[in-house]
Formats: sequence, C-alpha cells, structure tokens
Amino acid sequence: MMAMRQGSPENPLRTAVLISGSGSGMEALILHQKNPNCTHRTELVISNIAGVAGLEKAERHNVKSMAIELNTSITDKKSRRETHEKAIMKALSIHGIELVILSGYMRILSPQFVRKWRGRLLNIHPSLLPKYPGAHAHRDALADGAKITGCTVHFVDEGMDTGQIIAQSQLEIKPDDDEKSLSERVKILEHELYPSVIDDVATGKISASQIGN
Repeated sequence: MMAMRQGSPENPLRTAVLISGSGSGMEALILHQKNPNCTHRTELVISNIAGVAGLEKAERHNVKSMAIELNTSITDKKSRRETHEKAIMKALSIHGIELVILSGYMRILSPQFVRKWRGRLLNIHPSLLPKYPGAHAHRDALADGAKITGCTVHFVDEGMDTGQIIAQSQLEIKPDDDEKSLSERVKILEHELYPSVIDDVATGKISASQIGN
C-alpha cells in the first residue's frame, strides 16, 4: 500500500471525484473545500457517462471535468474494461491525483485498479453497511421493513461495498417514506459526512493501515 502525503491548507491533497450522474455529493465536497483551512482540493471530476449534470456543476466551480466512457466498439468485455480504466488512470496521473473519491459512481472498479489505489480510494454508500449493499439500497431497506438507515463511508476493496468501514451516519425511516424521499434525506447526511471524513483522511487522522484495511 502506497503511503499518502498529508495535506495542508497551503498544499492541499489533490483529489479526483468519479461520478455517474447529478454530482450532488461532488458539489457538496467542492463547496466544503472553499473553506480556506481545507486540506484537500478537487482537481478533477471524471464521469463514465457524457453529458451528465455533474460535469456541468464541476465546470461552474472551475474544476476540470471530463467524460471517459466505455468504448463500445471493443467487443471483448475484459479488454473494454481494461481500456476504460487505463484511460482513467492516465487522467489521474496527468493531474497528479493523490486520492480518488467515488461519489455516485455506478461502475465496479477492477481488482487491478483497486490494488493500485488501495488506501487512497474512498466510497460513500447510502445504507448502514454491511446491510443493503449494491445499487438499490433504499429500495432494499424499505422492502425489508427497516426502521433505521443512513450512509457509510468506506475504503474500497475488491468486493461490492465490502471495504473497511470508516464512518456512518443514520436516520429513522418514516412510515410514509418512499425511495425518492428516503434518498433525499440520506443525501443530506452524505453531504455532511463525506467531506468531514475526507478531511480526516487528508490530514492523516484516518488511514487504511490504522483501521486495519
């Protein structure tokens, strides 16, 4: 595992945010980073889907953004994935990225990518992991009759939402909640929790080695 430099307000940690859609969490992070004492800065936003609102939001905040889509002309799935991730890796290298933040990124990264960035790759998931992993956490929580849910920030490993948990925040599910209302309420928690955890990672207060990942 590669050791990560500690950021400071004078020399903030250079981060990239990977998104697939609206980029609401990414925008919350960028707004948080406007604090002059922040120790990390978003240098790059990458979407695997062109034309999403998150790319426009990044540009409005003067953050470099780009779409790196799958090359559908490559018929072999393994080769297509490798080509896609190599393009992402190249962009991260060009921009001197030190920490990768997944925020609503809907692709599962390959073990090779994860190993390269182990301990420097974070994700936020809209449930209290290990409950309700995967793409339909709110639907699954409601279907299960859960009374409490929330969000989890974790280091990314080779599994789906199985990486070492760093922090969680929770709320009660209301009797009249549906997927949309629950998602909006959990997003409020996400937009508070994720930037604060990234603060601690950037300053070295939290690291994968410290919590056993």
